[in-house]
Amino acid sequence: MRRGLKYVPPALLLLALLELTVFVLAGRAVGFGAAVLLVFGASLLGLVLLRREGMRAWRGFRAAAQAGRPPGPEVTDGLVGLLGALLLALPGLVSGVVGLLLLVPPLRRLAGGGVRRATERRVSSMVAGDLFGPRRVRVYRGAPQPAPEPSPAPAPQPVTDPGKAIEGEIVDR
Repeated sequence: MRRGLKYVPPALLLLALLELTVFVLAGRAVGFGAAVLLVFGASLLGLVLLRREGMRAWRGFRAAAQAGRPPGPEVTDGLVGLLGALLLALPGLVSGVVGLLLLVPPLRRLAGGGVRRATERRVSSMVAGDLFGPRRVRVYRGAPQPAPEPSPAPAPQPVTDPGKAIEGEIVDR
């Protein structure tokens, strides 16, 4: 994670240059006053949506916790919504467009799936199970498997029909 931090300052500089370039081009196309009003209006809308998305995320988390469901789906949806509203609240046309795209339901679900996969890679399978519930997997016979660690007693090999998928849940013990 620390290795990636060295790219943050140049990335922020490039983002600022991109925002400035897009603003100048928009100002030339529709006029400077209209471009300023567009940025101001998008930021105001982002601030309103930031409050709404925050409350929506909190309600979803509380409802999942009270119902005894894993809160992960509500949390990821809330995080994506908050990120979209935050990007919309930032002054800039590029960040505003990205923020609006993250608030569109199909793209929001797609981004939420990416957040979920990234979270599952970074936390243990037990924590991921607590956040998102048991994972559904498909296993096909003949798939490459890691070499088993030596054990005193050989483990029995499961017998399956070739080519048939086995559906189940991953359960940590």
